[in-house]
Amino acid sequence: MSSETAKPAAMNPLARLFARPNDDPLKTVAVALVLCLACSVVVSAAAVGLRPLQERNASLALKREILRVAGLDAAGQDVERAFKAIEVRLVDLDSGSYVDHPDPMSYSYRDAGRDPLASLALGEQDIAGIQRRPHQMPVFLVRADDGTLATIILPVYGYGLWSTMHGLIAVQADGRRARALSFYEQRETAGLGGEVANPQWQAKWAGKTLINAKGEPVIRVAKGPVDPNAPNADQRVDGLSGATLTTNGVTNLMQFWLGQQGFGPFLERLRSGDLTDTLARSGQPTEG
Repeated sequence: MSSETAKPAAMNPLARLFARPNDDPLKTVAVALVLCLACSVVVSAAAVGLRPLQERNASLALKREILRVAGLDAAGQDVERAFKAIEVRLVDLDSGSYVDHPDPMSYSYRDAGRDPLASLALGEQDIAGIQRRPHQMPVFLVRADDGTLATIILPVYGYGLWSTMHGLIAVQADGRRARALSFYEQRETAGLGGEVANPQWQAKWAGKTLINAKGEPVIRVAKGPVDPNAPNADQRVDGLSGATLTTNGVTNLMQFWLGQQGFGPFLERLRSGDLTDTLARSGQPTEG
């Protein structure tokens, strides 16, 4: 046998496969598999390489939203520098007390909500549709020049029609009235439920009563426009046309997070002065 005929027999299986004619079906499948594998390696490497940049961008976006609802945003400002005016704390929701944490920015309430050891299964109490409630949640505090508390910013979330809506509600120092609202992440129907992200609708929350004198959450989104002469007009926000399920979700998540299962105990302790309200500026927000 000549060396010319012995060479193919000595080839490895992969080489023999790619030595087949180009119109061979088996070779076509093999080439497709190799291309898919190569593309998946490239995509995976890109995802891993871009993750730090994505996380930084998400952090900056959250900081901008916090600054906006705090009334501290300004065009062209350095977000990192401006955010130093925000104090980040962790709160134990059951007791309403602050939790000592060396690095509150590293805490993710989303991860905690998926961890059975770090969260509570809600069952029938799950009016917000979140299934599990973290034991701890971040709060963002804004202080006046004299160090007194001016604004409390609470992260809230709950299910609408199609998605979990993540937002921030800024509460006045009295712990009862709204200063501002932001829904910075949602996937509701564009032009309908998606209007929860419309700044014009969000502006309607300013000054609304969230919690009554008894400490009960009373804020609700109405089915239509709110009559300004109605007795409870300060506890109602105009509804969104064609978005009943989404706006019901907003009502439910507000009722939950402002109630006893959410930030209710914390806000009660703030109103009563039963909290050690020490300065502990952390420099940047928790990743949600």
